Amino acid sequence: MGIGRELALQLADKGAWLSLAARDANMLEYVAAQCRQRGAKAIVIPTDVTIQSQCSHLIERTVSEYGRIDTLINNAGLSMFARFDEIQDLTILDQTMKVNYFGSVYCTFYALPYLKATKGRIAAISSIAGKKGVPKKIGYSASKHAMVGFFNTLRIECYDDGVSVTVIFPGYVATAIRERMLGPDAKPFGKSPMHETGLMTGDICASLVIKAIVRRKRELIMNPRSRIVLWLNFIAPELAEKFSRKAYKE
Repeated sequence: MGIGRELALQLADKGAWLSLAARDANMLEYVAAQCRQRGAKAIVIPTDVTIQSQCSHLIERTVSEYGRIDTLINNAGLSMFARFDEIQDLTILDQTMKVNYFGSVYCTFYALPYLKATKGRIAAISSIAGKKGVPKKIGYSASKHAMVGFFNTLRIECYDDGVSVTVIFPGYVATAIRERMLGPDAKPFGKSPMHETGLMTGDICASLVIKAIVRRKRELIMNPRSRIVLWLNFIAPELAEKFSRKAYKE
């Protein structure tokens, strides 16, 4: 769904050979069929990225089909919406960390030897929450901070191997992630608590992601407003936190 689906379709337009991974096999088959109609090769590998063995299978099945891996895009994501003192079930933090952080770590671990062989590319879809704290998303922000720290370190380690690492920082994008995010009881929230109008569309987001990967950019902060927020957070963190408190009360 969302950014992942748009990435698949736009890469299909460029003739990519795709391995599509997510938990929903039916949705994967639907997207794969669309990709094939656009001239791409596409295989479906149902995968829960929180399970290490399934991530290993994803990579080995891809290599078995295509003989190589040129690019790995870590896009699986899970959000949450609750203050820490509202949380009723701590599994909300476990699950968010497993999907956002360990899911990316597992897939990257198994793909890295093949990416070294092709001097390939790694992309990690993070969030502005990976650079600053975001109220009511404490577990999400923590997982994205961990993700950013991991990939920034990996970039340094893999420099001499010719493997590029691009970390993407979208702002708010019009996808269903906020409807599926976990509430204080660790169950799906069911609706977005935000005003959804005026958000970046998934197709624009995916186009910017692909351009950044192709150019082997170190990172991409998409939203100009996000750049201002991060700049303010750097030079006047107390003021930035004041604005964050105000925004989330609204």
